[in-house]
Amino acid sequence: MLEREAWLAFSHVRGMGAVRFRKLLNFFGTLSVAWQASEEALKEAGMTEKLIQTLRETKRSFDPVEVKEKLDSKGIKVLIWSDEPYPPYLLEIAQPPPVLYCLGEITEADNLAMAIVGTRNVTSYGKQLCKDTAAYLAGHGITIVSGLARGVDAIAHHAALEIGGRTIAVLGSGVDVIYPPEHRKLAEKIINNGAVISDYPPGTKPEGINFPPRNRIISGLSRGTIVIEAGERSGALITAKFAVEQGRDVFAVPGSVLSPMSKGTNALIGEGAIPMTNPATVVSHLGLEKQKISQPQEKIDLSPLEERVYQALGTNGMHVDDLCAKLDMPIEKLNATLTMMQLKGFVTQENNQDYRAVKPWQIG
Repeated sequence: MLEREAWLAFSHVRGMGAVRFRKLLNFFGTLSVAWQASEEALKEAGMTEKLIQTLRETKRSFDPVEVKEKLDSKGIKVLIWSDEPYPPYLLEIAQPPPVLYCLGEITEADNLAMAIVGTRNVTSYGKQLCKDTAAYLAGHGITIVSGLARGVDAIAHHAALEIGGRTIAVLGSGVDVIYPPEHRKLAEKIINNGAVISDYPPGTKPEGINFPPRNRIISGLSRGTIVIEAGERSGALITAKFAVEQGRDVFAVPGSVLSPMSKGTNALIGEGAIPMTNPATVVSHLGLEKQKISQPQEKIDLSPLEERVYQALGTNGMHVDDLCAKLDMPIEKLNATLTMMQLKGFVTQENNQDYRAVKPWQIG
């Protein structure tokens, strides 16, 4: 068996992760030798009896030629640690997945990536924040990484694609088993301008236990993770936890203390996450303030309400209370509108509650 085929074969053995791959490599030198090794030798290499039994069963059914033909017919690429396209930031984490299955292309441009994650039950506030944040970052050449799930994930992928940016979806199933199924068309668009990847072999169903490990790949691919909205038990918090463990930055969007979907993000900020009220914060953190926007920014416009606020505000600055009185608008509605306008780049906050209208995309 060839070495690449051996990596492919071992990735089909249930329970074989990065730690065991390294053990086999350290003991046998190559995985092709490990595949042919006796069970006694495998025990010496640190394999458990249960894993050896699973390996034995896999050997009976695994045909590398047949598997390779199936992958080729579906356009699925196989990336291992030594491959140049294997994402370098992912290699830096403690246990990078030994094998990645990929539909689409991972390019050098994807070395500059940010994860955007959050709840499936996203509010209108979260939808707008997510859309504007993903579009702004993608416009600065930052690849958007997420998990193709309903809610925040799908919005982030769509927003990046709409502005002509790149995006990567990481699945908790095989790359040929799109979940949720209604996101198949979205997955096709991602494949054409990014990649759909997984460390699970093709054909793997989207079982619940697959998603937490998937989340560590999302954070591992990225310079940092942005949590848009998250409940107290949201899976997005798991991604944020992995990001911290991997030494990556975590940004969280603050929200109302009364909103269940902001409890997770507000808690993250309390634990030290960077508050993100404007995507320019992320761009500045990455040192990309002067990087050119890739698409004409007329794509993001002011709503009629935002236009009214913009005209009333002017470029000299105004306290939010004075603006509220001038517009005769409820303070809650005005604050929400100003937040949206900040994310779009039409308003900047000078001091605590002083705001100023600026030219689009001239923040900082």
